[in-house]
Amino acid sequence: MCSQTVLDGRACTNKVCALPVSQRGFTRVDAVAMFSGALRDKIHRLKYDGKTGWALIFGRLLVGWMETHPELMADVDLVVGNPSHPRRTPVQHIEAIMDAAYTEDVRRQFPLSEPGAPLLIKTAETPRSATRTLDEKRYAAAVHARTLRWTADPDMIKGSTIVIVDDVFTSGTQLQQIALLLRAYGAAEVRGLVLARVPWSG
Repeated sequence: MCSQTVLDGRACTNKVCALPVSQRGFTRVDAVAMFSGALRDKIHRLKYDGKTGWALIFGRLLVGWMETHPELMADVDLVVGNPSHPRRTPVQHIEAIMDAAYTEDVRRQFPLSEPGAPLLIKTAETPRSATRTLDEKRYAAAVHARTLRWTADPDMIKGSTIVIVDDVFTSGTQLQQIALLLRAYGAAEVRGLVLARVPWSG
């Protein structure tokens, strides 16, 4: 259900991914790369230093991934960013990446929202989950999901296959909460697509 390689034949111990399908909101999550080295540094430069030029590159990377995985994109109805709050400083990094991806998709192959018009928005600031314990991440993810609002016709969600785009997948708790929300709104399936996957260590 994901693109992570687990070494030495060991089973992945991620608690969210191990949930039964009936309890897990998302069906799969794919990552462009692993969260390490130069990629980790460049994500941080966009996210925490406001170096928005990296959003253009990350948008291209996402569209490149979509183009090289047509079998995983063929039935997707909506590609939606995991929103950041409008007052997030120094930049709303996910929105910047999604806008760049839309611009890069010159042939309009993929159902990305138009720049400046995200389909999912965040209405309040919430605790950040970086460097938190797993229980703290779960709490922050639940609070994050409660602040999200769909901006378009609710009927767009019903019966749809939706891909949620994010920068980093760590424990999966935030994707889980967003997916459960969209499923409650009527989505048929929710998947994740992230720039980077943190190797799961349990």
